[in-house]
Amino acid sequence: MVHGGDLMTLKPQTDYANFAALDIRVGKIIKVEDAESKKPTYRMTVDFGPDIGIKISCGAYRHYSKEELVGCQIIGVMNLGTRKMGPEISEFLTLGVENANGEVIRLMPATDVPLGKEIY
Repeated sequence: MVHGGDLMTLKPQTDYANFAALDIRVGKIIKVEDAESKKPTYRMTVDFGPDIGIKISCGAYRHYSKEELVGCQIIGVMNLGTRKMGPEISEFLTLGVENANGEVIRLMPATDVPLGKEIY
């Protein structure tokens, strides 16, 4: 597969059970602050609805202003455990993709969906 002039290789094939084991949900960013980490990242407070609640994630979404991110829905992987980033603790992984400029672009639903909905 060729993309943007760079040769990209696919990862080895796996079975569907590996994907199904991931708990991927929709949340809404309710607060964004500068994270206390070596790399410039944000600490995002995200609401995943009444069943899951509020979770914190640190992400390299500095391409966006804090104000742009508040109120946006995001996609998060909930069951990878916590990750320490300097003094920060990230409770879930916010999904994103790098654009041609190396900036991280958040993955999000095309329209608003209920908070906590599972991705499949």
